[in-house]
Amino acid sequence: MSYLLRLVVPDRPGILGAVATALGLAGIDIVSVDVLERGGGVAVDDIVVELPEDRVADGLITAVMTVPGVQVESLRPFSGQLDTHRELELLESLGRAGGGTATLLADELPRVLHGGWAVVLGGTPDDVTVHAASEAAPELTGLVLPWLPLHAPVLLPSEDDWVPTMWQEMAVEMMAAPFDGGTAVLLGRSGGPAFRRSELLRLAHLTGIAATVAQLPPA
Repeated sequence: MSYLLRLVVPDRPGILGAVATALGLAGIDIVSVDVLERGGGVAVDDIVVELPEDRVADGLITAVMTVPGVQVESLRPFSGQLDTHRELELLESLGRAGGGTATLLADELPRVLHGGWAVVLGGTPDDVTVHAASEAAPELTGLVLPWLPLHAPVLLPSEDDWVPTMWQEMAVEMMAAPFDGGTAVLLGRSGGPAFRRSELLRLAHLTGIAATVAQLPPA
């Protein structure tokens, strides 16, 4: 089974090698590594790992904690496709999407940004229109979304007042960015970790490119 492990590590040479060695000694394979943020002497890394069937998830935490200075921010199951060229593939696909750009974003952004689901939506706080949604996206009917219409990227933590109680209990973390023609892309994941500013900037960058491509004449 695959897991997404978010670590806060000392920002010094060799630290990722030490983590990789610790995981390897525990029989755990690393599939991909994303460095999300660096600053203040620390780095935040997302590591997708493949856990053997005879191992328990707690063994991941035990393994990495043997490396001095490493902190585990979160650990959750990961069901996305395991590849290392997610953003490049999305950008290539945008050029071929034509009128299906919204559907492409909803389907692919969870994979690119380690999310659980995505929705392309628009409207007003109490009159929401869903233009496209990934398979795992929750039902938005009846929800009041006070951040619509969206004019700038925004982090939407699970403790916000508008978030349904059930979503808060599931720690559904979200972020959103403007897309095209008054619409926005909402990306979420259950169980955390909370999205960071660097992830929000990546979302805004990708939706901005997608909006530009959507306005180009057909090739």
